[in-house]
Amino acid sequence: MPREFSCGGLVLDPESTPPACIVIVPTRRAADGSKVLALPKGHPDPGEDAETAALREVHEETGIEAEIHAPLGEVSYRYQRNGRTIAKTVRYFLMEAKDGSLEDHDHEVELARWMPLTEAVEALTYAGERKIVQRALDAADNG
Repeated sequence: MPREFSCGGLVLDPESTPPACIVIVPTRRAADGSKVLALPKGHPDPGEDAETAALREVHEETGIEAEIHAPLGEVSYRYQRNGRTIAKTVRYFLMEAKDGSLEDHDHEVELARWMPLTEAVEALTYAGERKIVQRALDAADNG
């Protein structure tokens, strides 16, 4: 079975109360054709480490320059592409926005916007990404 690896970020707004993160609507639709609400992520370029790839992908997909604060773990799942099953793992990092504008996202993203973490934990399309947001909420409650 083919395998894919991606890296992404849960980007927090340091000035938002309650805490908010960036969510995106990619131009690529779900298998059923519906829009997806997701966290920014993508494949590392050759020779790129996970942290560098995550920061680059966040910048490309959201227009925001961010700084990594901590790893948030990995999500593994399977999906179908052209009749083939692909096993995918995504490594996520907790990040803080430093500079940039959400209007500067790339062509692969239809919309990038801020959303309260408490809303994102319910609204994101994929269960694995909802779990990543829940980890950040739990860490904030305990720290």
